[in-house]
Amino acid sequence: MDFNYQSNYPTIGLPLFARNVVATSHPLAAQAGLRMLLQGGNAVDAAIAAAAALTITEPVSNGLGSDAFCILWDGSALHGLNASGRAPQAWTPDYFRSRYGQDAVTPPQRGIDSVTVPGAVSAWAALSQRFGKLPFADLMAPAIELAERGYCVPPVVQRKWVAAQGLGTQPGFAQTFLPRGRAPEVGELFTFPAAARALRSIAASGGESFYTGDIAQAIAKFSAEHGGALSLADLAAHRCDWVTPIAKDYRGYTLHEIPPNGQGIAALMALGMLEQFDLSALAVDGVEAQHLQIEAMKLAFADVYRFVSDPNSMEVGVAQLLSSDYLAARARLIDPRRAQAFQAGSPADAHRRGGTVYLTAADASGMMVSFIQSNYQGFGSGCVEPTFGISLQNRGFGFSLQPHSPNLVAPGKRPFHTIIPAFLTKDGQPVMSFGVMGANMQPQGHMQTLVRMLDHTQNPQMACDAPRWRFNAGLAINVEPTMASATVQGLIDLGHQAQVSTDVYQDFGAGQFIWRAGDPATQGYIAASDARRDGKAVGF
Repeated sequence: MDFNYQSNYPTIGLPLFARNVVATSHPLAAQAGLRMLLQGGNAVDAAIAAAAALTITEPVSNGLGSDAFCILWDGSALHGLNASGRAPQAWTPDYFRSRYGQDAVTPPQRGIDSVTVPGAVSAWAALSQRFGKLPFADLMAPAIELAERGYCVPPVVQRKWVAAQGLGTQPGFAQTFLPRGRAPEVGELFTFPAAARALRSIAASGGESFYTGDIAQAIAKFSAEHGGALSLADLAAHRCDWVTPIAKDYRGYTLHEIPPNGQGIAALMALGMLEQFDLSALAVDGVEAQHLQIEAMKLAFADVYRFVSDPNSMEVGVAQLLSSDYLAARARLIDPRRAQAFQAGSPADAHRRGGTVYLTAADASGMMVSFIQSNYQGFGSGCVEPTFGISLQNRGFGFSLQPHSPNLVAPGKRPFHTIIPAFLTKDGQPVMSFGVMGANMQPQGHMQTLVRMLDHTQNPQMACDAPRWRFNAGLAINVEPTMASATVQGLIDLGHQAQVSTDVYQDFGAGQFIWRAGDPATQGYIAASDARRDGKAVGF
């Protein structure tokens, strides 16, 4: 790709060029991954070390009680890993209605009854066992050091931490994350000795202690003490699954996403619709190009929210949702002259502020890793097992108590998931490992950045720096203040209820990108890190 490197955006950055790269949303986590590469490890080793470090450096967005997904190129083939956890066996609609009333429509958003089995540690272990080079214990060392020595809290993490102080009423939260009775200040040292204790146990056991050993026992005891359903048997039964990524062609490239129970299919569907339009003939930041993308994304979400769930509960299949004929028919619903609120289609016939970290790594051998890890919303459930510092996710809020919902809660079922790693190939060969954080912004970010790169040849860092919009519901969208006022007004004139966001916590996504420039042994990679977080791309 002959990229454009002349940026006109307020945040002007150039990508990193290197043969070995780690890009994360926190510099210390990126350095943790780089240490593994310098020790002779590969991209998988780097990704695991970075992921472990991020549980310490960005506890708002992820933790040892998170879920994770991965897509990786091992040098010859693409692999997917679904390490999302399942509902406790005790969870049924009646379980929640007996506790929260007959009118409850979802499990609670926070608290012990929002907690599903955490899968992130199982992802680390599975990746290391199958693809890693270094001993698993070595990969935990940087995170252990960070937890024991502490680190100075950076600005974006600190802002999110302050916003979550209301979770201090949840068990274990205040003593763990408000050690001085408040969130840390910017630049203030935060140490996490309980998590260091957990990481040492995880390192020594290859992750087994989290599901069957001392950590599992502590989690189960904590859950029982606070009235939760998560049991030792639920933890012991957890398994992560190797999966085949789903894919859709776009402009001669192929985008790969993890199959449902995640929302990655939304990006594939939106791009399948945009394939019907010549976006390269439109101004990259103009009204027409942005309008078409917004409408395609709305159509995709209408179907995803109606049909996507644990694949065992879906009434239509992935192939039906990604059918070229179906997506072409959906694209014909887009009116270039006006915004619309769309309903779900019939494929069988053919947002919240969140907490997520995304990282990517690539090495000189050609291995590339796209990895995402999240506790869902900031600090997840808010419940923290204090002995080991296990901040438990709130993925249970992704279930429904509505009888006809594909996401109706059930024992051992996986909830609808927002976190989605992505991977781009061309002619069966790797091109880019990437992802964009931020709840339902993630497929929107995948689509917007890919259109900029593939239709308009913007380099990865420029695509990161460009202004974004975020679809919410109906006709409502938010746009970043850096978007041209003429474009914002043009969208309003088409009927979009566009509001320029002045909220510093509004999440427009934050991405990490590694583009393969050629043979990694001789040419290497082009890497970018989003300025909307504290992160960096580092390499050698």
